[in-house]
Amino acid sequence: MRHRKAGLKLSRKTGHLNSMFRNLVTSLLKYERIRTTDTKAKELRRWADRMVTLAKRGDLHARRQALAIVQEPAVVHHLFEIAAERFGKVAGGYTRITKVGIRPGDAAPMTLVELIGGEEAKKKKKGKKKTPAKAAGAKKKPAAKAPKATETAGDAKEEKAADAEAKPKRAPRKKAAEGETKAGESDAAPAKKPRAKKTLEEKPE
Repeated sequence: MRHRKAGLKLSRKTGHLNSMFRNLVTSLLKYERIRTTDTKAKELRRWADRMVTLAKRGDLHARRQALAIVQEPAVVHHLFEIAAERFGKVAGGYTRITKVGIRPGDAAPMTLVELIGGEEAKKKKKGKKKTPAKAAGAKKKPAAKAPKATETAGDAKEEKAADAEAKPKRAPRKKAAEGETKAGESDAAPAKKPRAKKTLEEKPE
């Protein structure tokens, strides 16, 4: 009879079995979700729930018990910091198991194991990012006023028209150029006539 022998054997010796689950629970607490076989995932829930219960207790003895199982001290310290806030309202069931299909190589059923409470933390982060955008939008609304901009543009056009009327009108450049050419032709014509007369007078001599 198999009394007082909880847990799975999984065709492994005790040392190998404990080492494997220590690795799995360390990875789960570090990355908050891992992918493993269905049988290992069901056994891993016992180990993970035990670590979270120690973290919620939060005293020195509980921290040392967790350090004896989890292989990375930084993971234990981080878990003890967030456990009271993240898992304080829940009494057990700190993990979620989701079946994801069959492994191609040996057709073993695969499962995704993850810690609960991650969705609430993401929602809080997104909510904090949206609040400054709303405040900025509220400040920008009173600043933008279209009617004032149109009035100022109309005033500027009226001032430009008044300045244009006040300035004296200048003659167009084309007419001035034509007048200069005509004056030049009239000045050049009388200079040529006396030369032609002299030549005619010299011929009879």
